[in-house]
Amino acid sequence: MADRLKELNDMGQSIWLDSIDRTMLHNGDLERRIREDSLTGMTSNPTIFQKALASGTAYDEQLLGAEAGQNPSQLFELVETQDVRDACDLFAGVFASTRGADGFVSIEVSPGVSNSADATVEEARRLWKAVNRPNVMVKVPGTEEGAIAVRRLIAEGVNVNITLLFAIEAHARVIEAYLAGLEDRVRAGQPVDGISSVASFFVSRVDSEIDKRLDALAANAIGSERERLEMLKGRAAIANAKLAYKLFTEKFSGPRWEKLKAQGARVQRPLWASTSTKNPKYRDVMYVEELIGPDTVDTMPPATIDAFRDHGEVKRTVNARVGAAEGLLKEIEAVGISMREVTDKLLGEGIASFQKSFDELLGGIQTKVGALAPGRK
Repeated sequence: MADRLKELNDMGQSIWLDSIDRTMLHNGDLERRIREDSLTGMTSNPTIFQKALASGTAYDEQLLGAEAGQNPSQLFELVETQDVRDACDLFAGVFASTRGADGFVSIEVSPGVSNSADATVEEARRLWKAVNRPNVMVKVPGTEEGAIAVRRLIAEGVNVNITLLFAIEAHARVIEAYLAGLEDRVRAGQPVDGISSVASFFVSRVDSEIDKRLDALAANAIGSERERLEMLKGRAAIANAKLAYKLFTEKFSGPRWEKLKAQGARVQRPLWASTSTKNPKYRDVMYVEELIGPDTVDTMPPATIDAFRDHGEVKRTVNARVGAAEGLLKEIEAVGISMREVTDKLLGEGIASFQKSFDELLGGIQTKVGALAPGRK
């Protein structure tokens, strides 16, 4: 039987698990997945933690034993840093065997700081120090202020995962922030060979939004024009990601990069996020299959990993048909859909969604603590 997940690794793509909960950290499930599914990393976000905390009793003991007087936000930070620290320890073998190139676990700054570089840096520093593991990555949203924070954090030696990237322009901004941060370190006489970063480019949500707009246009079209609109559905997200990879290969080549590479710097790998299909009409592993290639990461929920293990097709695809991808996005613009408008909307919705999950998470912690220890303040 083909080991499709190992084949992905052999193609130069890292598989990270887009999930975390305390149970899997302690019942052997994550260790098994590292061993059997070729997992080399893990990502978390407020939505993932909100779901983990909402069910079961895995966190009750820590919440009950926490120092009195802490607010829900402080209690959550205790919980998430413990989980991420434990996960980092489980991936320590991967981190060591790849000489620090893989084995990372991501922890995200709170959504409320997304439009303040200073607040982002302050919180990222705190999380970095609290987890205190060389293979932790702090997730920073890909806003303009976030990019400013990325440069400062990289210059300080913090591993950074830039999340909620939808637009090529935003991707270019965070690549520049990473390169500039490395250059700042070199100028300060600091090493750059121990720093890692990924740029998390979101995939399926792009199709969800563009397909909705194509459906609206098709409802008022007839004949060949309607067929043309239907033919564009389910293709924009992969095209957009292929152009992000093209940008990556361009930026991490040439004299500027070679100077940093000579100092031991690593590329900022593109990470494909949101690769589970939202539309049941689409092949369940299509976003994984179409973005396979070297120096990339794909973070997948357990169901997508299981599906790819069962029937995924492995071949290098990430830099195939790039010209066609460029043509497709031009055609989408030509029918009246603005990619800039779409990606701006998705970024705003992504931040709002994480904020909603974060608020629900804090409310859930407050309720849980109240139930565990009535009268506790």
